[in-house]
Amino acid sequence: MEPAAIIAPSILAADFARLADEVHAIEGAADWVHVDVMDNHFVPNLTIGLPVVQSLRKATSIPFDVHLMIADPERWAPGYAEAGAYNVTFHAEACDDPVALARTLRAAGAKAGLAIDRDTPVEPYLELLPYVDTVLIMTIKAGFGGQKFLPEMLAKVRDVRRRITAKELEVRLEVDGGIAADTIEQAAEAGADAFVAGTAVYGAHDPAEAIRRLRALALSAAPTHD
Repeated sequence: MEPAAIIAPSILAADFARLADEVHAIEGAADWVHVDVMDNHFVPNLTIGLPVVQSLRKATSIPFDVHLMIADPERWAPGYAEAGAYNVTFHAEACDDPVALARTLRAAGAKAGLAIDRDTPVEPYLELLPYVDTVLIMTIKAGFGGQKFLPEMLAKVRDVRRRITAKELEVRLEVDGGIAADTIEQAAEAGADAFVAGTAVYGAHDPAEAIRRLRALALSAAPTHD
């Protein structure tokens, strides 16, 4: 059974020269490891890809939450599922047939996630919620870590949460961008139940303790559902 509030530290904020050690530092505290894959096409930045994920997967048992900020996810996403990712999230803006790709990912053994970037309205995608396992709302513009949280994005979180509740769906509602001790409560109040945190974890003196604090803040602010 997954916890009520998932904390997914982003290794984008970790020391890339010591990735395995950085992941070990959050074992026993983090629920997922968030892996940002950027291709310098869909977003103007280039990060790690499949070979690193394959190698890192052998180094830890924490579930991988892979966020594909890439063009042509239909081509690349299944490889991450096959590499053992727990959840593979692709961007709505980059995919012609999200339902088909979600089906492919599930068949490959992963959960399927749909990401909505800062400037993309969420309404056209609400009908797709029954076909995915995770919805990721960007609370910044996708592409770079360390950006400031945009509270106006929480309207999208509320819209998705209302639909999940109304349809009684088993869908994780994740937020990514500027999530820290001073913003996580707002996101939880809006209905998010999975939280990507980069600098707030890896910039802390004790990453595991930072995770525990973030989770406590999220749980204290989460609305109660009957």
